[in-house]
Amino acid sequence: MADEKPLNWDLCPAVEPLPGFDEAPPADKAAAANRQQLPTDVEGDQLSGTATLPQYQGNVTLKRGDQFLHADTLRMDTDTGNYVAEGDVRYQDSSFRMVADRAEGNQETDTHKVSNIRYQLVDRRGNGGAQSVDLQGSVGQMHHSTYTTCDPSQPIWKVRAPEIDVDNEEGFGTARNAVLQIGRVPVLYMPWFKFPIDDRRQTGLLYPQLAISGRNGFDYTQPIYLNLAPNYDDTLYPRYMSKRGFMLDNEFRYLYDGGRGELRTAYLPNDKLRDKDRGRVEYTGYHNIDAHWQARANLAWVSDERYTEDFSSRLNGVSVSNLQSVAGVYGTGEFWTAGVMADYWQLTDYTLTESSLPYNRQPRVYFNWDRPFGLFDVGIYTEAVRFVHDDIHPKFINADGEYERTGEVIDQAGGSRLDLKPYVSMPLAGAAWYVTPTLAYRYTAYQLDRELAEQLRATGGDGDRTPTRGLPIASLDAGLFFDRDVNIGGTSYLNTLEPRLYYLYTPYRDQDDLPLFDTRAFTFSWGQLFRDSRYTGADRQNDANQLTVAVTSRLLRQSDGREKLSVSLGQILYFEDSRVTLNSSEPPVEQGKSAWVTDVNYMINDRWTLGATYQWNPNYRQEDLASFRTRYLLSNDGIINLSYRYRRNTTDNTDQLKQADFSFLYPINPTWSVVGRYYYSLLDRKPLEIIGGVQWDSCCLAVRALARRYVRNREGEMNNSFQLEFVLKGLGSAGQDTERTLRRAILGYYRDDLYLVPPSNTTTNPDDYDPNQIP
Repeated sequence: MADEKPLNWDLCPAVEPLPGFDEAPPADKAAAANRQQLPTDVEGDQLSGTATLPQYQGNVTLKRGDQFLHADTLRMDTDTGNYVAEGDVRYQDSSFRMVADRAEGNQETDTHKVSNIRYQLVDRRGNGGAQSVDLQGSVGQMHHSTYTTCDPSQPIWKVRAPEIDVDNEEGFGTARNAVLQIGRVPVLYMPWFKFPIDDRRQTGLLYPQLAISGRNGFDYTQPIYLNLAPNYDDTLYPRYMSKRGFMLDNEFRYLYDGGRGELRTAYLPNDKLRDKDRGRVEYTGYHNIDAHWQARANLAWVSDERYTEDFSSRLNGVSVSNLQSVAGVYGTGEFWTAGVMADYWQLTDYTLTESSLPYNRQPRVYFNWDRPFGLFDVGIYTEAVRFVHDDIHPKFINADGEYERTGEVIDQAGGSRLDLKPYVSMPLAGAAWYVTPTLAYRYTAYQLDRELAEQLRATGGDGDRTPTRGLPIASLDAGLFFDRDVNIGGTSYLNTLEPRLYYLYTPYRDQDDLPLFDTRAFTFSWGQLFRDSRYTGADRQNDANQLTVAVTSRLLRQSDGREKLSVSLGQILYFEDSRVTLNSSEPPVEQGKSAWVTDVNYMINDRWTLGATYQWNPNYRQEDLASFRTRYLLSNDGIINLSYRYRRNTTDNTDQLKQADFSFLYPINPTWSVVGRYYYSLLDRKPLEIIGGVQWDSCCLAVRALARRYVRNREGEMNNSFQLEFVLKGLGSAGQDTERTLRRAILGYYRDDLYLVPPSNTTTNPDDYDPNQIP
């Protein structure tokens, strides 16, 4: 996601609560730091008194550095620095602005006492009043005072306290015996309350999070923020759940010139619902070794297989059956990338066994090199991996309907693999055409554990512990670009026509004696039409004698270059049967034609867009995939999303997925809006997630209330929750993090999220080894 959504002050009056003073110097932090070393200039309409006791009258102004003081009269003692200002007193510096009846103090010691004031913060929204204020340099103490970020004409909330200490140098205020009022109603008493007056981080209590759910019962969290140093901090999350007990979460973050990191932990002693201790540890971070090399780690551990289900409120949390931990050193240069890493998988689904986990790569080393030489591009992909796997503990369903281990332990054997793929290509291109022939050779060698070799013998292999595979791969990628100017409805467009041919030839090699460590079939899509393998990983390289025929046409608006319409259509023609499969249950790709892949995107206007993806299989005369999506952008950041997804299982010709998803943020007026989502599985005939909520917004206060019902685990059990959040703008929020829920459920709830580039389902991590895509 993008960064945190900024606060919306659009409903505030355009006029500042306390407008700036025209005669005041501009805010200058450097001048504020050195104000005591700067001279003081005093002006007025009349001057009387003596040289040591001057008295100014009429439009008196005093300026020193960033400080400005105006009054009707000003009496000074130039020997001691004492002064008294009376009548229409106005004061301003880099962080503070106020009007008052009277001010007195000493310029030399930078101490001041001001009576009956109204004030406003300069660095951020914040204003109020006080009976009196004592100032000592950057530190001030307000007596019988108030603080709010609301406009004085709309005082929706305010903090009222007999004493508020303000430290402009540290950037925070501290209220004692404070009362939070919403309207005229006191809603919260705080014997000690610390709040920011600028954007710097401060130690103190954060606003609590409150929720009620069928899974945890009454759920209360009180965050405690610890600003330990400028480059690291810690946040404690003491949490009480009426159905489970007390839990302590912690988040530690650090930052330095060479990297950053974050450590998150949680511990729940004796969960009352599970009758055992539970917890988690997560770490993400990196360190820049030098200009080419970086060390990175992304580690995760949970105490048991139901932790993710019980403590993840995200819908995709219920579909995560494992956690991956990765650590390594990665390098990149002008013509190369490389890495040395290891990973480990942990099971997080109690309905599955360790057989569902991928192999651990311990370690994995890869090196990729690509460089142009005249007309040619020459490169190589290399990878060496040692694959290991946890033992498998079979399970059964007991009399109570619970999953239980049988006590049996099955050893899962592994092995090592070396994969080499050198290639050479000759990219030729003109103004309206390109042709890229490529020739590669793939060599893969294994050193298998004895047990794994015997298992492969039982499924058609020859039992060889050191099988190898080598084969050439040839491809030719060619395309043309045509364009013309067209006028539609009085608007000028550039219309393109982009035909493309991609021929691939790979001879057949029997691979039944090769294991399957990390290889699976790609989801068939537009991107798959132009790859040299239909599998990820190196354990399978399919044979091919095929031609992809594709065409794309676009309408580009001449005035701003925006794409009005794009239509893409493509299909693979198989000249021979492709005999290589993952296993005996996967049917080979027969001679003939693949499904037609069509992708259409249409911008009806600047607010309304439509998109569709469709795959029609001529062999079965029915669709393999159908997807429809539309988005309408309302005014005031409103949005409506509607999508439909269907996929057929091409192995057994059954429906695999059929879902409809409707979500919206609808502003009724600038103050009120409603939000919702209805995510429904047509195959299961049940909702996957339902959200309904209302939002109320004002200049300085926002309230969000959500009711949510969602699938909590793979067995389809539902959970209900209610979330309520009060956002005191410029001060903090109390309640659950409803914004996180809504940003996940409603794409475009935060408008900037629409412009993030989603990951492709046909490419791997750019730092990773990907031998199946030649540049």
